[in-house]
This record gives sequence, structure tokens and C-alpha cells, in this order.
Amino acid sequence: MVQVEQIRELKTKYGYTDRKLGEETGYSRQYINQILNGNVAMTPAISARFSSLFPRTENAARTAEVKRKTQETDISLELNVDGTGEWEIKTNVPMFDHLLSQVMHHGRFDIKLTGTGDDPHHLVEDIAICLGKAFNQALGEKEGIVRMGDASVPMDDALAVVAVDFSGRAYAVLDLSFHDNDMRGFPTDLIRHFLETLASEARLTLHARILYGTNDHHRAEALFKAMGRALDMATRRDERLGGKPASTKGTLERG
Repeated sequence: MVQVEQIRELKTKYGYTDRKLGEETGYSRQYINQILNGNVAMTPAISARFSSLFPRTENAARTAEVKRKTQETDISLELNVDGTGEWEIKTNVPMFDHLLSQVMHHGRFDIKLTGTGDDPHHLVEDIAICLGKAFNQALGEKEGIVRMGDASVPMDDALAVVAVDFSGRAYAVLDLSFHDNDMRGFPTDLIRHFLETLASEARLTLHARILYGTNDHHRAEALFKAMGRALDMATRRDERLGGKPASTKGTLERG
């Protein structure tokens, strides 16, 4: 949300006079002075009018770097939201590496990720924490993003659906049918835990469902591909928004 100090910056740094501010926002000079003097509370609607006056930043890099080291795990992650789908992932859990690569490739995100841990549960959870934080940092105030996205993806016998919303409200609704087997040292229950933690840290509303499938590998891969496609759609910039948040409130919670 634009603050009073930033409105003053419009006048000093960008040369806006009171008259020009009034012409651009539709507010009277008197009302603008009341805002600057703190006599009028800054609301999302007022903030949205002034935010459109700042130079647009559509080309600003949307990247993040997150490191996390505990007594259980050691993780380093670099994320570029506007990538081409390149990944370097080393977690020592081959199936998890494989599934994460699907998100990055089909979401067109670039990632460099290394992680070690004392067991797969701790490692998967902490990587979800780091990845969620990275998305939250890279998207910043979420100006101009589509915000919502969904995808249905088949994988041979399996079909998965994912819908996401970078609403700022963390919520996960999961309907994941697995046979609870151990996929090369990666228990399928960790998928649920990964998605719940990711949604929490990314301030993301996430709905995911596996409609059907007989092979757990295929079910999981369809799910992660669908998540990549949905996240790609939601994080894209919509030029029609003019850099404004996709919300009638005029702002999206960052967390």
C-alpha cells in the first residue's frame, strides 16, 4: 500500500504538482493536502489511485534467494519467477527432485536448490518453507499479476487438477488419493505435507485434487505438473491491470 511519504516522493522526485496530482487522481487539492497532513486515513482505494502514478515496474526482476539452516536441514534456494524452466535440484531424494523439476519446467520457473536433511520428512517440509517464502518475496506486492490460475493435467492413467490464488490468505484443500506406498524413499503422504506447508509460506490459497489413476507415480507427476501450470498462470503479469493488484480492495496481503 502506498504511504504518505511515497506521495510526497511523487512531488519531490517525479515533479508532480498539487494540480497534476489532482488531475491524475480526481481528488481536489484540499483533499490531497488532508491526505499529506494525515487528516485523511490512507485506504486501499486511495492507495490504488496514487500507486498508478509511479513508474511502472513490469520489467523488474522477480527473483528471491532463501537460505535455511537448522539442526535438521541445510537448504539454499534461488528462484526466478520469470524464467524458462531451467532447474538445478539436489535434495538426495530422487523422486522429490523429479517432482519439483516438473513444477519448474511446466511453470517456466528457474530454480537452483540444494538441500540436505536428517530424514525426508524434515527435508521436504523445510524445502516447502523455503519455496513458499521465495514466491512470496519474488512477487512482492503482487502488482499486476493475474493472481489466480488453474490447470488439469493427465499422466497416462491419472488426472489431476490444481487451482491457486495468490490472495495473501494461506489455505489448502487437498483431495489426494494414493496407495500410501514408498516411491523410492519418498512416502506419498509427504506430498500432502509439502503442499500444505507451501501454501502457508507463500500466502497461497491452494486447491488440489487427483481425480483418478492407478499408478502413484503417475498421480503424483500429474499433480506437480498441474501445480506448475497453475502457478505459471497466476504469476503472469496482466498489462490491463496497469501495475495494480488484481483485487477490488486495491491491495493484496503479502504476509
